[in-house]
Amino acid sequence: MKKIYILVGLLLLTSSRLLAQQESTITFYKDNLNLINPAFVGVEGTSKLQTLYRKQWTGIKDSPSTQAISFMMPLQNKKFAVGLSIVHDEVFIEKQTFIAVDFSYDVKLTEKLNLFMGIKAGGNNYNVNTEGLETYNLISDPSLEPISRFNPNIGVGFYLEHDKYYVSLSSPKILNTERAKKEEGYATVATDRAHYYLSGGYNIYLSPSLHLKPSVMVRYVNGAPFSTDFLATAVINEKVHFGATYRTDSTIAGMVKFAVGKNFILGYAYEYTVNSNLLGKANGSNEFFLQYIF
Repeated sequence: MKKIYILVGLLLLTSSRLLAQQESTITFYKDNLNLINPAFVGVEGTSKLQTLYRKQWTGIKDSPSTQAISFMMPLQNKKFAVGLSIVHDEVFIEKQTFIAVDFSYDVKLTEKLNLFMGIKAGGNNYNVNTEGLETYNLISDPSLEPISRFNPNIGVGFYLEHDKYYVSLSSPKILNTERAKKEEGYATVATDRAHYYLSGGYNIYLSPSLHLKPSVMVRYVNGAPFSTDFLATAVINEKVHFGATYRTDSTIAGMVKFAVGKNFILGYAYEYTVNSNLLGKANGSNEFFLQYIF
């Protein structure tokens, strides 16, 4: 395992060019669309504080983890809305925290159709702690110095809402930014490229107390394959949600979400990679979601 860590670390710090990779995936993406689409902060017209924790591949040491916390509230008769989000990702010796402020404006197209337009402004703080690397040299390698960078960024998003369906299109980070660059002999690592997200869903009312909510999420970044989530959720009395997800990288997930009183919503999802050859001893991913409605 130590040899694997050494190899991964050296690849991160000595590669002059790496392919683009997808940003962190979230099973509860429908509840956290504001993280990728700033327009979403105004959609539900209520003030909310929510947090999410995701631990990926729990059988592997130093595997990826994601922590997110966000707040959103409407302004001026709910035509405007603002939000704040913080997303922290960790994997092995890498840590990065993206902080953003969201603005959303509601345009009423018809009696039942609304278009929300949003802007995201923020920045990403990226750190590589090379002290986490294990090498066979007794003397530290000067090329393995810790790396720390802050990159500002902006994003845009659109959300079309109908009482029976929705369509979301966004790019939360438009600017291409380097996580670390070659300076005075230091090697570069991967460049963050613009990600594009397209999602949509439909409400199927089976009875006053039961309806289905199928949805799909497509992610794309230049240099990486498309990633698509297919989600089907059953909602009972607007209080209990059961869902199942299939992602095109051979991943399946089950999820449950339920209301506790009038203000709290709790959620849990378990995700598993069907192709065991990809991750070896990985035990799957756990995701926890908590929301408070003011």
